[in-house]
Amino acid sequence: MTITSPSSSVSPTAFSPAPGSATAPPPRLSLQRQSIAADTTAIRSLDWDRSRFDIEFGLRNGTTYNAFLVRGERTALIDTSHLKFEDTWLPLLKEEIDPTTIDHLIVSHTEPDHSGLIGHLIDLHPEIEIVGSKVAIQFLENQVHRPFRSRAVKSGEELDLGTNPTSGVAHRFEFLSAPNLHWPDTIFSFDHGTGTLYTCDAFGLHYCSEELFDSDPGAIAPDFRFYYDCLMGPNARSVLQAMKRMDALPAINTIAVGHGPLLRHHLDLWLGDYRDWSTGRSKGEAYAAVCYLSQYGFCDRISQAIARGIGKAEAQVQLVDLRATDAQELAALVGEASAVVVPTWPAQPDPELQASIGTLLAALQSGQWVACYDAYGSNDEAIDTVASQLRGLGQKQAFEPLRIRQVPSAEDYQRCEEAGTDLGQLLTREKTIAAMKSLDGDLDKALGRLSGGLYVVTARQGEGESLRSGAMVASWVSQASFEPPGLTVAVAKDRAIEALMQVGDRFVLNVLREDNHQELLRHFLRRFPPGADRFAGVATLDGVAVGGPVLGDALAFLGCRVAQRLEGPDHWIIYAVVEEGNVADTNASTAVHHRKVGNHY
Repeated sequence: MTITSPSSSVSPTAFSPAPGSATAPPPRLSLQRQSIAADTTAIRSLDWDRSRFDIEFGLRNGTTYNAFLVRGERTALIDTSHLKFEDTWLPLLKEEIDPTTIDHLIVSHTEPDHSGLIGHLIDLHPEIEIVGSKVAIQFLENQVHRPFRSRAVKSGEELDLGTNPTSGVAHRFEFLSAPNLHWPDTIFSFDHGTGTLYTCDAFGLHYCSEELFDSDPGAIAPDFRFYYDCLMGPNARSVLQAMKRMDALPAINTIAVGHGPLLRHHLDLWLGDYRDWSTGRSKGEAYAAVCYLSQYGFCDRISQAIARGIGKAEAQVQLVDLRATDAQELAALVGEASAVVVPTWPAQPDPELQASIGTLLAALQSGQWVACYDAYGSNDEAIDTVASQLRGLGQKQAFEPLRIRQVPSAEDYQRCEEAGTDLGQLLTREKTIAAMKSLDGDLDKALGRLSGGLYVVTARQGEGESLRSGAMVASWVSQASFEPPGLTVAVAKDRAIEALMQVGDRFVLNVLREDNHQELLRHFLRRFPPGADRFAGVATLDGVAVGGPVLGDALAFLGCRVAQRLEGPDHWIIYAVVEEGNVADTNASTAVHHRKVGNHY
């Protein structure tokens, strides 16, 4: 069953007019209600037009917010929905069940896209028992501003709903702690009666479709990987710990995720991917501990952007919540890290947080790289004060303090990600140098005889506070198809522009000319500080191509749309369809790059 919400149910602040128009149609919001197992109903909120998850990364295919209703002798609701669905989700729930007969609300985690209607549900049924992790209950107390009945649970504890009198199925829930996936309060819930594991954010993907299950893995695989890289990759160690707990469960036949289609038909594929990706990210001992304060300012999002950048450089990273991590684990995670990144904290922290800050500072070791960033909370300690405390301990500065002077924009998140990538490259520098020396001499020289043209890839997305842009020199470019015209570009995983070259994104390939390319080459090969404008001082022709700036001194340009991405060990191979192009001088030739060795550019 699918219900499309009327325009009147959408808050006028939920969308912005399209450029050049006075008004824009409201975003498409719909609901889907469908049985997924014995006595189990999914209530999915389909957000077709959502283009960004928060602001730091874009969505290509919208998203969904999934909730579930399970009936035994007693009834449990697992999660709610986004506040934007309040006018349609609650009436649909009432059609399905009298809310006052719901005994338990299991809160997988408290991020607003899953908990936005908890307050409304409490108003309808003040006696409902909210079941969640201890941290989730604490977060909800500050979130809903209403008294409520609660039960804090941890790994191994159970909630028995009893046997449904009609189906005869006994619904017994077992809880698994899964902190940092991707919030510190996350729990998984396993229904022994149906073999269904409810994981909220973990194993999900931002993909809006009325297809309830993963029937077409090829269609959703790119979004599944993109979601992992953005949200789960920075917590790879936590992913593996959660999967170890999952291994102790009986057979899982469905993973009921909080975003996107439910996983049932290709479980081995998805679980194998998570295990392989997380194992790869967790190899080695050197890692960066990126600390944050959950639910304080924009700390969660900024820390994730930094961590994502570190991961792009193939360095290990661990997010550490200063509020939820106990003192012993905090001291170990910070003390064993090769680099530590800390946020600004409240100028007058509560005693518990003050103790955690003391543990953090005491655990820092000589020789570690350290850095700090603005949390942009309500009453932050000045970032210069925090930076001074770190310098006073004798640590090495990994990057300049990241100052956030406004509600973070896409440009701010991009700057944080680039700073993280710079730090990741510091951590992997020795490994990179060793790899450059590892190839056989003859093989290395032979591989270096592969030549290529010289190009500058440019990309620009969004407008205003959502504007993000990037550029890089490329030589690994080749035509790949005639019809449609297509090409491939190899992009190193730690390139900042890689985030702007996902499936569906557009970019511009600027072809450099043989007789006039040195100045552009020098400009775009230099190391840019995080957040720097790559195009400052360069002549560009804006508005000529859809995907990004065209360089004024380029020989030709090709406007491209990413159609597929193939992952290699250290590069993404981007296949793009060429949609537009032009040549400035038909008599000039393309600049060519000849290498002597094949183990670096």
